[in-house]
Amino acid sequence: MDVRQRQRRARPPAVGQAGAPRVLQAGDALPLPIRHTNLIFSALFAASLAYLMRRWREKIRSSTPLHVVDLTEILSIFGLVASLIYLLSFFGIAFVQSIVSSSDEDEDFLVGPPAAPAPAQCGLLGGSDAVVPEKMPEEDEEIVASVVAGKVPSYVLETRLGNCRRAAGLRREAVRRITGRQIEGLPLDGFDYASILGQCCELPVGYVQLPVGIAGPLLLDGQRFYVPMATTEGCLVASTNRGCKAIAESGGATSVVLRDAMTRAPVARFPTARRAAELKAFLEDPANFDTLSVVFNRSSRFGRLQGVQCAMAGRNLYMRFSCSTGDAMGMNMISKGVQNVLDYLQDDFPDMDVISISGNFCSDKKPAAVNWIEGRGKSVVCEAVIKEEIVKKVLKTNVQSLVELNVIKNLAGSAVAGALGGFNAHASNIVTAIFIATGQDPAQNVESSQCITMLEAVNDGKDLHISVTMPSIEVGTVGGGTQLASQSACLDLLGVKGANRESPGSNARLLATVVAGGVLAGELSLLSALAAGQLVKSHMKYNRSSRDMCKAASLSS
Repeated sequence: MDVRQRQRRARPPAVGQAGAPRVLQAGDALPLPIRHTNLIFSALFAASLAYLMRRWREKIRSSTPLHVVDLTEILSIFGLVASLIYLLSFFGIAFVQSIVSSSDEDEDFLVGPPAAPAPAQCGLLGGSDAVVPEKMPEEDEEIVASVVAGKVPSYVLETRLGNCRRAAGLRREAVRRITGRQIEGLPLDGFDYASILGQCCELPVGYVQLPVGIAGPLLLDGQRFYVPMATTEGCLVASTNRGCKAIAESGGATSVVLRDAMTRAPVARFPTARRAAELKAFLEDPANFDTLSVVFNRSSRFGRLQGVQCAMAGRNLYMRFSCSTGDAMGMNMISKGVQNVLDYLQDDFPDMDVISISGNFCSDKKPAAVNWIEGRGKSVVCEAVIKEEIVKKVLKTNVQSLVELNVIKNLAGSAVAGALGGFNAHASNIVTAIFIATGQDPAQNVESSQCITMLEAVNDGKDLHISVTMPSIEVGTVGGGTQLASQSACLDLLGVKGANRESPGSNARLLATVVAGGVLAGELSLLSALAAGQLVKSHMKYNRSSRDMCKAASLSS
């Protein structure tokens, strides 16, 4: 037997060929088409359940013990369990994975799902620059054709194929055929798609590359931090780096965490406003706090209820729960605790109609005065005194000009604009760049960037005191995107990767202070560039040039 014959015998029959099962799941050898199998098990499930319900109803009426069963009932129970297992394995794996992964933030440390062994690579799964072969393997061809025709949902590919990278490649090809677009330039290789399954992103077809720059060292609370920033805005990292230099040469910055509490605010409707007010009084009564805490805290080892604040709109009651969440950002954690409390309250308030677990009084991913006033996540103040000679030598301006600019721009200008928590120059720039680099939720940049920047002349007007007050920095070092390889590396660079075993929550609080310290550096540098009239000059020079961007550090914003 020659080599070609041996290979032909060893190669499994492709889907669609004679003797091959027409299913998408690797290794599945069912004799019937998958749709027929689904119908058979669905019918078995329905028939078994109907028979058992009828038999149990007869036993209840005749006072016969339910545990006394005959052979027919045993066979029905077996059929019910077998069909349920099959249907769950076929339709419910992805859903179960997403439910299980939502509890990851409550673990001491995260262990990513094991990478599936890489199958023999086909031309389709090459890099984004690879030329698509004229003819795909027949098995892949049938899968893609089924997705394009709408016979197979794209979201089930990972579950059925058992290989996340292959699923992304086939989905990408299906999208190419449907849209007629090549998606050139969007890379496919070099990413662990198994690490995002059920956690970070659905229906992946590739990944977006973002450059990560390092600003620092940021001398904060006696420690040196090299701050990772993922951004496509030119001069941003260079500007923050210049601010870090000015802070370090002036002795460093200090920070304080004023509060650490994530919030979730469900909304419930009552028959009358009076009835809603009764629950409001119950929740805000200090005598009931211990009971509410026991109910709330049983859902997590780290979530601890701190308080409940209520507001009413007619007969609608908004209940804003606040709790500590350890090193997790904590949205899933607090949602579980809130659900426990709502279930508990339903016994004494059966007329309570829970409209939503989130009623926007939280308030998440939206500008809101309640976050600006009460705080959400970590409330941090960071400050530094910049020496007069550093202001002149590094920042190229003077103290009086900076103080005047801050009052007119950040305070009065933002007031004229009707800003809500936007009394700063560009806090959002630094917050978003650090968030993306460290695996935070970029959408929470909305409330996390709320900041008021204050500048004062001190030491007889010679030196500059600068501070940023940020009441709603929402960060975590476990859960979500923090477990991805690149983001995990950036957290490790800062020394805050994972959960802190000795002092739960301290890693997340330290990350929040680094964010505030980065904002302090960015505010100092941009205001200096504006005061010295360098902003437009530096951006026009370095954002449109191919020369060494390191030269931008002394001028850019």
